[in-house]
Amino acid sequence: MKSVKKWFALPLAALLIFLSACSDGNNGNSAGTVNNKEEAEGEPADTLSPITITMFSSQPNTQWEDMESPVGKKIKELTGVTLKPDYPVGDPMQKLSLMAASGEYPDLIFANNNVNTIINAGGLIDLTPLIEEHGPNIKKLYGDYLNRLRWSKDDPSIYFLGTYGVNEEQWEPRDGFMLQHEVVKELGYPEMKTVKDFENAIRAYMEKHPTIDGQPTLGLSLLADDWRIAQSVTNPAVFSTGGSDDGEWYIDDETKDPVIHYTRPEEKEYFKWLNHMFNTGLIDPDSFVQKYDQYKAKIASGRVLGLIDSEWQFREPEQALLQAGKPERTYGMYPIVLNENFKNRNFQSPGYSGGTGVGISTSAKDPVRIIKFLDWLCSEEAQILNNWGIEGEHYTVENGKRVISPEEMQKRITDPQYGKKTGIETYLYPFPEYGVGVKDSTGQTYKIDSKEQIIGKYTDIEKEVLKNYGATMWMDLYPKVDEFPVKPWGAAWQINIPQESEGAITMQKLNEVVRKRIPEMIMAKPEAFDGLWDSFQAELNAIGVPELEEQFQELLNERIEMFSE
Repeated sequence: MKSVKKWFALPLAALLIFLSACSDGNNGNSAGTVNNKEEAEGEPADTLSPITITMFSSQPNTQWEDMESPVGKKIKELTGVTLKPDYPVGDPMQKLSLMAASGEYPDLIFANNNVNTIINAGGLIDLTPLIEEHGPNIKKLYGDYLNRLRWSKDDPSIYFLGTYGVNEEQWEPRDGFMLQHEVVKELGYPEMKTVKDFENAIRAYMEKHPTIDGQPTLGLSLLADDWRIAQSVTNPAVFSTGGSDDGEWYIDDETKDPVIHYTRPEEKEYFKWLNHMFNTGLIDPDSFVQKYDQYKAKIASGRVLGLIDSEWQFREPEQALLQAGKPERTYGMYPIVLNENFKNRNFQSPGYSGGTGVGISTSAKDPVRIIKFLDWLCSEEAQILNNWGIEGEHYTVENGKRVISPEEMQKRITDPQYGKKTGIETYLYPFPEYGVGVKDSTGQTYKIDSKEQIIGKYTDIEKEVLKNYGATMWMDLYPKVDEFPVKPWGAAWQINIPQESEGAITMQKLNEVVRKRIPEMIMAKPEAFDGLWDSFQAELNAIGVPELEEQFQELLNERIEMFSE
């Protein structure tokens, strides 16, 4: 999923550190300046006639504001484009299947991991000639990675522009095991390396504080709502046993052999630990029935001590806790593993995969105008606008540097509706964007993030916690990026299994089995766990997982070969 960041309160001193981190230079591309003749080799955007571009996105955007925010209005002013998105209610695959069956599509489609459904139906056009003629900013943004947007070795078409930050430096952990700062502080900053350490901290604090603010304390709350089960329940099984984020796959660095990660005996021990946690009352009993909104509400109440999740899933309730003046109830992220035989690979680099993104449909009436808009989104002007906002309103330029005031930064950090109110970052994902750490022509970063600025956002208690663990940033607690090889296949979850193949059918069955059996095993009585695990493995074999692994091996080898060209 999308890479996102934590937002915490910013003291004034930290802003000064942030400014010193930005290189000197004249900001000749502030958000109010239009120069599309140079940037897009085409007609200036502000002279183009108004056009509405329809779009389907598989993932909802909680900050969508109908282009009525300051940034939204500026985009319409500069490009003439009004975006009209359609977000799914429920499973996006239902809507995508209806589109594919009817052959009628909106102008733009972001199908995420189900993009092969639309491609196999012939619903997306090859963007390669449009990029060549009208996409100078697209080519600049992706650089040498443009070839990684090709669909396959046999079909080198570029059907979509890959999302996620290009050339991104990772400065913060993205997913894992979280504990409230108040918990580790009260317990004297205990060692936090294994699941047993994590468990002991939760139990000790719960015993001392059975209620928080008059409500029952919850030790660990998990989220199994539809596809979100992967982020909170199933992916952590591979992360805590030495694997990196490859979706349903575990791939050995040396042999490059892929296996469905649930078949690994190491993960049996992880799920058995969750079963133990559930049966000893340390897991929220509603974990496997609660909806996402209920999960966020519990976190925002401050009574959930621990989480196992991706950071972007609980950003909003953390902001709510900060607004409520409860920074001690926000979370630190720890490199927890099953036991000390494993290393946490949160920072292992996949390079750039570009395995999902926005494509232009065969129903689009004006593909040239649309690709010009997408190219503008890749321009320096648009990237600064979408990350920083409007000069004079959301930032100023002082001595050639973009400066965000402490008051405005505080709003960015603590207001869950900041994107909706301003439009800042609302038009980035799932469109193309430069990654964290990439600098523009003035020497400043496109993103507001820098190591100094990230530290500046930490609350006082967060800094205190880190100091007591001998760290300055959360990344300091984790194994370093250079301890692992760059994955030559990128991210395996972005490798598409042909929809018409047996493997695609097996993968669908796999998802159904996993979403049913994993919660069943975790909630079972301890004495029933081993039998349920054996039945689970037999069911995986029966639906064709061994054959799926063989098929995926070929796709993986093809991806490695294609990426090495």
